[in-house]
Amino acid sequence: MPHVRTATLGVWVGSGSRYEGDEVQGISHFLEHLFFKGTHGRTALDIAQAVDSLGGLMNAFTDKEHTCFYVKVLANHLPAIVELLADMLQNSALDAGAIERERQVITEEISMYEDSPDELVQDLIAQTIWNGHPLGRPVIGTRASVSRMRREDFVGHIGTQYRADNLVVAAAGDVDHALVEEVVARHFGGLDGRIGARPTEVPVPEPAISVRSKEIEQVHLCLATRGKAQADECRYQLAILDHLLGGGMSSRLFQEIREKRGLVYTIASYTASYREGGMFVIYAAMSPQNGPEVIRLVFEEIGALGAGLSEEELCRAKESLKGSIMLSLESTGSRMSKLARSELYHGRQLDLDELIGKIDAVTSEEVRGLVWETFGPGRVAMAAIGPFDGNRASREALEGALCRSTDLLDPAGLHR
Repeated sequence: MPHVRTATLGVWVGSGSRYEGDEVQGISHFLEHLFFKGTHGRTALDIAQAVDSLGGLMNAFTDKEHTCFYVKVLANHLPAIVELLADMLQNSALDAGAIERERQVITEEISMYEDSPDELVQDLIAQTIWNGHPLGRPVIGTRASVSRMRREDFVGHIGTQYRADNLVVAAAGDVDHALVEEVVARHFGGLDGRIGARPTEVPVPEPAISVRSKEIEQVHLCLATRGKAQADECRYQLAILDHLLGGGMSSRLFQEIREKRGLVYTIASYTASYREGGMFVIYAAMSPQNGPEVIRLVFEEIGALGAGLSEEELCRAKESLKGSIMLSLESTGSRMSKLARSELYHGRQLDLDELIGKIDAVTSEEVRGLVWETFGPGRVAMAAIGPFDGNRASREALEGALCRSTDLLDPAGLHR
């Protein structure tokens, strides 16, 4: 990206919550924290000062299948920052005092998360629809699992997951490929070994219902169904369906339920795709008394979309999706993430022309067919968090609304 003077570099490790044992749930996220707490040659303060002295921004995140450590710096500082990242990931001290401090920090993070029902319900729906599958586990772990992890657990996890064939380094910005390759080889070249066999069990969605009581004003609701895996060619049709239903202010759900009726402040849809499967989620937050009506209207809009989709509406969704992709790639961070995810999930680079071509090829018949394939009786799971304590009627009203609404969608494609 020659028009910029910065570079973003990410080290992606195939270590996430789906690859953890039951006894150490959240270890990938815990270890992500610990890598910033000092090496055998640098303290945590040394690491922070080294980044600041380069004018850089360093952070990390963990998800269900990966942990990513990334930094944005002036391009001429890239060699120095690669050396720092390599030191952090290969020479972590895993000091006992740092482990105990981060244990407390993560416990507070869990508490903060539980005080955010709009985020908590996203984990609850994953646990509900993928009950018993590793993809249903919360990335952050639980208080119980975080409390019992010991130094030997972290050492063992590094030894099995942080292997040469389980890392991808991606960089975007004012960079030269040969220089990046040389610097990475110099500082990461000592890594060797291979990871063991990875689990490949496909998650089977369960149309279950989970309701959790919390003393808050609104009900936070998620409806979820089967999505598409990262390599599934039908993910382009699902992306269009997402845009049409809840992907923006012009989407059907936003216009009908918020703009026309004022029943919610927030309503949206999104897709979550992983190596062996995915899910499609609709999220809304509303007053408890509005919950059943919101569910009914959601399925009315789904049925209406399955019954008819104009070429004009399809064209708008395609242009919106293409625009969001192209605009995001003007950022060095987003470009770096695209490079890494293409390599991790496809083993090759998906160029922009290919993505645009796949989107343009989607037809209205394919989208309508996907509606009937995705929704309907026995296909939709629900998770809700709200003021249900002692209010059994409110819970039953939501559950009843879901059952009645899914019955409206005939699996054969007839909107009754």
